Amino acid sequence: MVGTPGTPAPSDIPAPSGAPAPSTPRGTSGAPFRVGLIGFGLAGSVFHAPLIAATDGLVLDTVVTGDPDRRRQAVAEHPRVRCAASPEELWPRAAELDLIVIASPNRTHVPLARAALTAGLPVVVDKPLAATAAEAEELAALAEERGLLLTAFQNRRWDNDFRTLRHLLDQGALGDVQRFESRFERWRPKPKGGWRESGDPAQIGGLLYDLGSHLVDQALTLFGPAASVYAEMDVRRPGAEADDDVFIALTHTGGVRSHLWMSATTAQLGPRFRVLGSRAGYVKYGLDPQEAALREGRRPGTEGERWGVEPESAWGRLGAGESPATGGGDPVPSLPGDYPAFYAAVAAALRDGGAPPVTAREAAEALRVLEAARISAAGGRTVPITGAA
Repeated sequence: MVGTPGTPAPSDIPAPSGAPAPSTPRGTSGAPFRVGLIGFGLAGSVFHAPLIAATDGLVLDTVVTGDPDRRRQAVAEHPRVRCAASPEELWPRAAELDLIVIASPNRTHVPLARAALTAGLPVVVDKPLAATAAEAEELAALAEERGLLLTAFQNRRWDNDFRTLRHLLDQGALGDVQRFESRFERWRPKPKGGWRESGDPAQIGGLLYDLGSHLVDQALTLFGPAASVYAEMDVRRPGAEADDDVFIALTHTGGVRSHLWMSATTAQLGPRFRVLGSRAGYVKYGLDPQEAALREGRRPGTEGERWGVEPESAWGRLGAGESPATGGGDPVPSLPGDYPAFYAAVAAALRDGGAPPVTAREAAEALRVLEAARISAAGGRTVPITGAA
């Protein structure tokens, strides 16, 4: 997600002095949980702030951004919100907040999460949680030690197509799945620049850690741990610095093979999902409508039951022996996309002390795959995943 100008570099973010972990779940008084949101670029303004505002039991208390225009935008869109210029302003106010959401550039995720947890605050971190599995495990251990929630914003688990596919798998409609194909493809022949397309490894940019974080998380969620990884990574566009065309092949411990594509250079887009089983296959084109709706200013709170619903013309098809392009198979009604479910689950976990919607250990497993993919692409070889069952 797009970061926030003015956010300090990791070395500039001091960890606060230790604060005691809460002995009882926050929000036991029934008051809404007060959220501090760090970052108001694309991630903060388009995804996190609207979803927080739409969630019963949460209230957006403070937005951290050093950009004056974004401060004005935050107040215009959320009139009761307070603004801060830097994350350091939040730590002395830890007792006034119940949750920190980190939507700043990737390079700041680990130091900011560590600082928030040290201050005694539960944390949501935009994906990727960290640059490495080791860093994610370190944060997980700190959160567990202090009895605090730590979760990664893997909103694509609540895409309409993913929810529909998961339902079909639960029903056994495909039989035994043999191959899972998943794509996030775009046609962006000119780089936009910015940290997300930076070639500096410290920025943690490129498509592998951007779209790949979603694709790998979905594959692991559906089909379990990966035993090995093969990957191809290229920088194709003139002037580009970071990987903009990536392919990953996973062999899961259960035998399913996942083929994952992420690209900014795809002139003709493939299906979002093509899933092949022993009984049938499921093919789905097009993206979940929620991101486009959020970018257009539409909100879950005002859309009601229409939120996340797509037209019948966009439904996927289930069948065997024919191509969906020529009418083969039967249309499968898409379940509505449900990004609001992520923050509803966060609020429930804060209130009841239960598990978060995405665990830090799950995020670490996905990062283990991404690290292996980078090694594979560099060496042109298949890389085993250490510790795979």
